[in-house]
Amino acid sequence: MGGLREVAAPFVALGPSGVAVRDRLKHLSVEDEKVLRLIGDLLGTLASLDLKARCTAGPEHDTGQWAERKRTLTQESSSRWAGSITKATHDQWALARRGQLAHIQSLEASVRTIAHRLSLPIGEKGGKRAPGGYRSRQEWHAKARRLHVLEDRLQVARADREAGVVRVVRGGKRLLNARHHLQATGLTEEQWRTRWQAVRRFLQADGESGKRFGNETIRVTPDGEVSLKLPAPLAYLANAPHGRYVLAARVAFAHRGEQWRDRVTANRAIAYRIHEDTSRGRWYLTASWTIPPVKTVPLAAARTNGLVGVDTNADHLAAWCLDTHGNPVGEPLRFGFDLSGPAPHRDAQVRHALIRLLHWAKRHGLAIAIEDLDFTTDKTREKHGRRKKFRNLISGMPVSRLRARLVSMAAELGITIIAVDPAYTSKWGAQHWQKPLTSTNRTTTRHDAAAVAIGRRALGHPIRRRTAPPPHDQSDRAGHRTVQARPGAPRREEPRPRTPGPRTRSMRAGRGANAGNQGVPPSGSWGSAQHRSEHATEYESW
Repeated sequence: MGGLREVAAPFVALGPSGVAVRDRLKHLSVEDEKVLRLIGDLLGTLASLDLKARCTAGPEHDTGQWAERKRTLTQESSSRWAGSITKATHDQWALARRGQLAHIQSLEASVRTIAHRLSLPIGEKGGKRAPGGYRSRQEWHAKARRLHVLEDRLQVARADREAGVVRVVRGGKRLLNARHHLQATGLTEEQWRTRWQAVRRFLQADGESGKRFGNETIRVTPDGEVSLKLPAPLAYLANAPHGRYVLAARVAFAHRGEQWRDRVTANRAIAYRIHEDTSRGRWYLTASWTIPPVKTVPLAAARTNGLVGVDTNADHLAAWCLDTHGNPVGEPLRFGFDLSGPAPHRDAQVRHALIRLLHWAKRHGLAIAIEDLDFTTDKTREKHGRRKKFRNLISGMPVSRLRARLVSMAAELGITIIAVDPAYTSKWGAQHWQKPLTSTNRTTTRHDAAAVAIGRRALGHPIRRRTAPPPHDQSDRAGHRTVQARPGAPRREEPRPRTPGPRTRSMRAGRGANAGNQGVPPSGSWGSAQHRSEHATEYESW
């Protein structure tokens, strides 16, 4: 037990703090699409210039420089568009800084791992906590060269961070690099150009409470009419008073439509974003707003009726219902999903699996216990070496997206989510629960047993079971115990300590047989316990 790490206590996960809904802008006229592209291209150019100015300022940027940037943008657009652009620029710069720090931490972890493995003799085996040496001299030499490369990258990244230099691409680095590999991506130059221009457009505006319908820049009325405040250079395109352009399309949010309509009617802040899906030739409007954090129930209340333990895997969710005492109830369930194919398909698969799990928990009125997984530090090839298949496995698991979607969807159904420490759940679940839960009619998998272990930890019960007593009597004729002490465990050959007090209704305290020498009369004429070395197995009185 001294080598085990400390297991964190389970806790109730907080609910979502924001909401986003989307609807398609149908029946847009040719003129509407032309105006939207003109507005987006103009504001996108201004956003690129503002991002360059923000990156040049670096960490020394202050409120005075922010105000100066906004005044410069206001002359080319409007004060409201300028405010939206500067805020989006600041968020993008902050995201780049966080990504830069994560990159530095990843490089540091890789350098430490390689340096440790290079210091070990070639061929030395590693343990579960630390990898061993490299297998051959050739691999050792290749990793030594890679160590120098990573150290150079780390030095450059640290210098950039100290200087406040970040590298940001409006539109995404992946799409930018696709320009040099059009044949591999299956795009023509014209298709790539259309997609590149679409993602670099800027058509988003933050809301403001107290203003008409919660947003003066992109305004949506309760009946679905959409209008935009035109920038100053495009004011001649207005088809409505006060320099506004009204689209022919109407929106009606099918999901959370009542919540959206209540906020619009009360003039509460709502942020909008308009974007074009070039692959489908469609335009969409996304509305988002913040909500107060959902009040979570106490952990004791969530455990009242038991819960559902869920084990997250690369292709399915293994779930088992447990009662308040930690005993599995009913049969285990499996909610599968396929993570092959494009991102929309994978996202739909995850949502479908989660909604089936949530509906099952809702029917039984139970909370859900899930592991608080995070594979951020476990995806590097330096840690797992040649285990490329395992690295791809954990890299393909949608841990963060699944967790975020589960919390958000559970809050809508009023289901409590309990997060537990993932330490040893699979190992102890398979060791203590897989065999006892397997019968002639049911084959319990390792993942099912892990779901039981997760549920027991969330309920506050220990995962490891007590050693079952031998059947029939004190001999081992019916087989060994279900859980045996390890060969190196101290005092494993000694009998169990005497428990004070009566063990049966007819035996008073202190009157039972000696647990260390059972069956021996006071005279000692019968010898000692059976099946012990240097002792007879039969009573000598015969």
